[in-house]
Amino acid sequence: MIKFSFRALKAQEQEMTEIRERLARLVAFPSVSGSDMGAMLDWLTAEVAPYASLCQRLPADGCDAEALLVRVGEGEGGLVLAGHLDVVPVAGQPWTGDPFTLRAADGRYYGRGVCDMKGFFACALALLPKLPPLRAPLWLAISCDEEIGCLSAPRLAHALREHGADGAYVWVGEPTLLQPVVAQKGITNLRTVVHGRAAHSSQVGQGASAIHAAARLVAAIEDVMRELQDEGQLDPHFDVPHASLHVGKISGGSAINIVADRCQFDWEIRHLPHETFAAIRARVASAERALEAQYPGLRIETTPTTATVAALQDADNADWLALLGAHLPDATRQYVAYATEAGAYQQAGMQTLICGPGSIRQAHQADEWIETAQLSQCARVMQAVIAARCGGA
Repeated sequence: MIKFSFRALKAQEQEMTEIRERLARLVAFPSVSGSDMGAMLDWLTAEVAPYASLCQRLPADGCDAEALLVRVGEGEGGLVLAGHLDVVPVAGQPWTGDPFTLRAADGRYYGRGVCDMKGFFACALALLPKLPPLRAPLWLAISCDEEIGCLSAPRLAHALREHGADGAYVWVGEPTLLQPVVAQKGITNLRTVVHGRAAHSSQVGQGASAIHAAARLVAAIEDVMRELQDEGQLDPHFDVPHASLHVGKISGGSAINIVADRCQFDWEIRHLPHETFAAIRARVASAERALEAQYPGLRIETTPTTATVAALQDADNADWLALLGAHLPDATRQYVAYATEAGAYQQAGMQTLICGPGSIRQAHQADEWIETAQLSQCARVMQAVIAARCGGA
């Protein structure tokens, strides 16, 4: 027993060394959204090439960044390890060390992206050399623009289906403390520009204040959120159990004594899985038309600044949830209000869950960290799930 425990301990230490090496390499790439990801994707391509039967770089398309699709093994279905390697900026944050150099202390790793979500892929990369020949394929679907709108996930989902991944289970490795997330809200970001008519502030009747109209519209947006609650559009599984409509930024006017001819604000709609963005947006559009009728000379333009990130519904996931749950015996189903790429894969017809090492509370923070124990557990669960889903040939 002592001999076995010693060997197990050494094997675990070796496993963590392999994960740490890959995590350190990933963190060293300053892959802030919108930056050049070529060097990181070159390294990844070389890293997976010895084990891959397919390694496809999806070129950038318009606003989308380049993405990477990898298949290990042959056949259809299987398991998809999905997620992103872009990270949020570090500028202005009080880091106590270089954000792009992995640091270890007190059972944690520190660095930008360690939990969101380079740790998940470090586990996957460390497992690749150990995989036996598989009877069903293992896929890696890696995006580089999740933090700015989950732009590439629909393209990756389409590419997966083109290459025969229909029926695959999709594992999105966002940080959830290794609790399975079965549902998330959808999100759309928007920009509204209110065009008024300038006048001297002593003659307010001659103008149409874009700022005053924008203030009324901001209040109307909040009213729509309250109306949805009053109508019973609720899901108590979410910590905010209703759609949330939020204005986060506003600017307008040129001087205190000029009736403002322009005001702009940025806002978002986070809708419940059973709701649609279009239905909620239509309510706000009705308020816009009413304001235009009330203020002669006023014009309101609202346009989405991102495509709608699809919600993830707690549906069509029973088989995948049972498999993952068998290796996470203390897990409880979770619902989250933040957006991920999961909805895009579910919309493509694949059973999809979100589950990854680390906590969302550490994501986007200065001195972002992840517990080494979470990475070790993730690797063990990942290896067991791959064996169960993809097996040996």
